[in-house]
Amino acid sequence: MSEGEEGPASEPLDLVRLCLNEEVYVKLRGDRELKGRLHAYDSHMNLVLSDVEETIYVVDDEENDEGDEKIRVEDDQEIKSVTKKSEMLFVRGDSVVLVSPIEKS
Repeated sequence: MSEGEEGPASEPLDLVRLCLNEEVYVKLRGDRELKGRLHAYDSHMNLVLSDVEETIYVVDDEENDEGDEKIRVEDDQEIKSVTKKSEMLFVRGDSVVLVSPIEKS
């Protein structure tokens, strides 16, 4: 864009504003991912999400537990994914790595 020309997103947080009341994917530090509806955000990237599905990935050396999906990493290690659901969630902005809209199919 040329100087002085305004589009739908002239600053980085404008892209987040365009996702308000939409389903978003949020990547967090600590091998966590969220999918939910974005209700609010601020300049620190604190987020308020509803109908949230959280996926946590952990390296596991133990036997397979029921209900957990596992991905083989090495001979004796696997990555286990644990899924949690929350009705409403506040996400502190210093843990946010990425916010992306989810494609509608």
